Amino acid sequence: MSTPIDVALIGGGIMSATLGTLLKQLEPSWDIKIFETLGAVALESSNPWNNAGTGHSALCELNYTPERADGSIDISSAVKVNEQFQVSRQFWAHLLEVGALPDPSAFINSTPHMSFVWGEANVEYLRKRYEALKDHPLFAGMEYSEDAAQIRAWTPLLIPGRAKSQPIAATYIAAGTDVDFGALTRLLMRYLTSNGAELRLEQRVTGLRRQRDGLWRISTRQMVGNNPEVFSAKFVFVGAGGNALNLLQKSGIKEIRGFGGFPVSGEFLRTDNPALVAKHHAKVYGKAAVGSPPMSVPHLDTRVVDGSASLMFGPYAGFSPKFLKSGSWFDLFKSIRWHNLIPMIAAGASNLSLVGYLVGQLAASKQTKFEALREFFPGADPKDWYKITAGQRVQVIKKDPKKGGVLQFGTEVVAAADGSIAGLLGASPGASTAVPIMLGLIEKCFPDRLAEWTPRLRAMVPSLGAQLSDDPATAAATLGSTAKVLQLQH
Repeated sequence: MSTPIDVALIGGGIMSATLGTLLKQLEPSWDIKIFETLGAVALESSNPWNNAGTGHSALCELNYTPERADGSIDISSAVKVNEQFQVSRQFWAHLLEVGALPDPSAFINSTPHMSFVWGEANVEYLRKRYEALKDHPLFAGMEYSEDAAQIRAWTPLLIPGRAKSQPIAATYIAAGTDVDFGALTRLLMRYLTSNGAELRLEQRVTGLRRQRDGLWRISTRQMVGNNPEVFSAKFVFVGAGGNALNLLQKSGIKEIRGFGGFPVSGEFLRTDNPALVAKHHAKVYGKAAVGSPPMSVPHLDTRVVDGSASLMFGPYAGFSPKFLKSGSWFDLFKSIRWHNLIPMIAAGASNLSLVGYLVGQLAASKQTKFEALREFFPGADPKDWYKITAGQRVQVIKKDPKKGGVLQFGTEVVAAADGSIAGLLGASPGASTAVPIMLGLIEKCFPDRLAEWTPRLRAMVPSLGAQLSDDPATAAATLGSTAKVLQLQH
């Protein structure tokens, strides 16, 4: 076996690329190897057509601002997600300033974020949400209107064909973004490989086992030629998307016990019609139907991929037992263990509404699905739109002392007690919060190096350890400086 690898990254997506870049900035001499099963990086959840790419900052996503029983609006989740995205933006700005990333327009573009609702109850909710957010330093510049002419000025497609008597409302904030996480992943991987890291494509990791000397034995198989190879590593990160659960289970660490996964697939409608694209420059999120899961929030988005703009609408949920688009039909069944069986059964029993939602989506006709788009864009013509399949999402199922098991709509870092291996489970907000998630992983897995690394980490993320929302002046200065480096509106 060859000399031990300092850092082994399993999976060629935005999470591995982010962690690898952070560690390369902190320890330039460390040997890093990235293992990716497919023939290129960013082909699964990091692919721009497999995710919403909003740069989740809760500017428009209404599921982050639920209405309490007393009618007030809880903005805590929205503030948390926005804080996390600002950390990602600061790190990207740092990489641009030191030359590790090229022109920011290669991966991020200014795109206004809007919330749009109809019906008296929803209008009242959006009005209260606006009042709760408008004076918060992280949501500065948010505008609100119930005037059809103003909303049409913001984005013309939403109004023509809509009944004038229908109550409508929208919020608008110019400081939103569209992020191509596929392009960003490729750029970060290019930085890594040009600075000594090795990217091994078409190489599947088939086994993970801790050796007596404390190192990790990584068994792999080349997809072309089927040749086996074995490596040893001091630290392993499993950033393999839906397949992370399977690999962490193979590692045998006790921390993975009780975790399961529930896969959800999705579809979007897409148009590249330049006449339509030119009339809609925004990401517009609506309100999910009562009882629908957070993943069902409808949105009509501008997407800029490889410099070309399109529109996409969705999501329409589906179901597949695969944990990756390129995965196996047996992924779900192979993930079942004695220790996660009860949590999975309990989570399923307490989420029958989600099961019902998925069944309804699967049974919905093509016409019924298109009517959902027409609720946003009354003049939509089926001839302009075609279906695309989004990435697979594997929602986290975990033990719960009271319920037996819960389904979690978020992300979870699972790490061994000694910090020698860690992996990421879950989905949204995912890519947008990759930097704070990986900073948390570094804190958990490298506690003995934190004191030495903290000054360098603060140079990369000036707000590290602080909350921008605690100081309006600092928030405005930080948002303004990162927007300038990223060449974004602010």
